[in-house]
Amino acid sequence: MTARKILTRDFILSFFAQVAFSSVFFILIPTLPIYLSRLGTTEAGIGILIGALSVSSLILRPFIGRALLKGRERDFMIAGTLLYAVSSAVYLIAKPFWPFLVVRIFQGIGLALFATASFTLVARISPSAHRGQSLSYFYLAINIAFALAPSFGMALINHFNFSVLFIVCAGLSLGSLFITLKLRSDEVDSSDSPSIKNQPLLSRKALPPAIMAFMGSSIWGAVTAFFPLYSILHGVSNPGLFFGALAITLILARGLGGKILDLYEREKVLLPCLAAQIVAMALLAFSTNLPMFFLVAVIWGLGNAFFYPTLVAYAIDLSESSHGPAIGTYMALSDFGAGMGAVIMGIVLQLTNYPIMFLCLSFTGVLNLFYFFFFVRKKPQNPLSPAAVS
Repeated sequence: MTARKILTRDFILSFFAQVAFSSVFFILIPTLPIYLSRLGTTEAGIGILIGALSVSSLILRPFIGRALLKGRERDFMIAGTLLYAVSSAVYLIAKPFWPFLVVRIFQGIGLALFATASFTLVARISPSAHRGQSLSYFYLAINIAFALAPSFGMALINHFNFSVLFIVCAGLSLGSLFITLKLRSDEVDSSDSPSIKNQPLLSRKALPPAIMAFMGSSIWGAVTAFFPLYSILHGVSNPGLFFGALAITLILARGLGGKILDLYEREKVLLPCLAAQIVAMALLAFSTNLPMFFLVAVIWGLGNAFFYPTLVAYAIDLSESSHGPAIGTYMALSDFGAGMGAVIMGIVLQLTNYPIMFLCLSFTGVLNLFYFFFFVRKKPQNPLSPAAVS
């Protein structure tokens, strides 16, 4: 059975390590701004302190991807969880601005180490014929954390205090470390890998899917930054309902339809995903109530459910034996897109209004579709079909 080939011991351990690790990330998303605000940090300061994690992670991912050509993924994951645990504990005593900034930078390093290595590990241990399905299942770990952790974090600060929140984050990080230590410590077969000295930081072969991820993540970054304010403007006081519906859609779609990624050519999967992103953002521009928001969440969720696992699989297909640099390149551009989407659309929003901003996001999806058609899809040498790498 296909599931038995994918759900190996190391895959399952990596999955649950990712759930625990990602839970820390998502717990802190809604709670850290509140914590910093209560300490008297300005809005600009909050933006810098929150964004420092993503910036440090972005910068380091290509370096880590290149180092993974020779190093064991397990070792990088262990280092990442240790940094996450220590950073979470130090939040108890670090005060804004500079001490807190240093902690955020170190936590970003931990994120880059763990996330890049975990995806590289899953890519290496997955059967090539079922790589798309395997990555789709692995993405579920992040989706589960996304569905549960933000509400859990808010419950912790509402019923207890921020000290308990940071202790729980440290505990989850140590839990991820404990699971990671159970992984087999296999040596990486680097016989077919180029020398690290001769390997560029960014993988050229992985650039097409990475650029597509950049544009897709730009939409994601802008929506997560500004939808909460938009929903409150229209009388929906709990924007978490939208993100909850989105998370449930992602989990169901990836859980039930993961094998689609290996049954059809990559381009045939990407086309409806891009169309769903375009339609969802255009619809969001004219949505003013909760039922419409739910519809947008479902359409957008169905597109995103297969969009990102397909792009990761595509980047790995193109990378041949250099999986680490390919995943480092992909994740770096994806992270950059999420940050730039929020920044650029923030400027657009300041100059216009929410409907125009969402229409601009829909146009971003159109640009992504054009890029796919004219710079990716029509290149005959690109192994877009799973059969090309079987």
